[in-house]
Amino acid sequence: MASFLQIADDEKGHELDLFCVPKHYENDLERVIIPHGLIMDRTERLARDIVRDMGGHHIVALCVLKGGYKFFADLLDYITALNQNSDKSVPLTVDFIRVKSYCNDQSTNRVKVIGGDELSKLSGKDIVETGRTMETLLSLLSDCKPKMVKVVSLLVKRTPRSSGYRPDYIGFEVPDAFLVGYALDYNEYFRDLSHICILNDRAKEKYKV
Repeated sequence: MASFLQIADDEKGHELDLFCVPKHYENDLERVIIPHGLIMDRTERLARDIVRDMGGHHIVALCVLKGGYKFFADLLDYITALNQNSDKSVPLTVDFIRVKSYCNDQSTNRVKVIGGDELSKLSGKDIVETGRTMETLLSLLSDCKPKMVKVVSLLVKRTPRSSGYRPDYIGFEVPDAFLVGYALDYNEYFRDLSHICILNDRAKEKYKV
């Protein structure tokens, strides 16, 4: 089973005024639940685990946009640094796909994949993915017959709505709250927030489409 850092359901998080938060979001957030520095440290450890486990394989790193782009970029930066500074390295190429499943704060239960026409070129490759909505994408990828697929997710949410799927590498297990920041959005807002924060109910109405 993948190891992870668990954020407890009763975790109160941190006061906003202890961190650098964009002023235009100060009234939209409840608390900082995962500070940026902790995200980066955990991401560095995930990179080390991946290089240890996957060394010698040619990996296509597939980023799930848009919510995964910051984590993906930082994870690859750490893997690149390890490649340059250790005896064991991972040959690496990158690709991108977009998966959309949310409207406002609710899952639509319909996963829209944008860019799937390009998946055929992944045939026979080892793939590492980052992202949150995986089962539909994994089904599409299996049609391309990759040699191996490993999923890396920064966050896994404890929720009764879960299908039970667990990624191969997990950064944090988090409570069932709507989280934004570090490229995770609410209707395209909050991607420019460095920390992962809990969105308040007022903001859900303010930015509702």
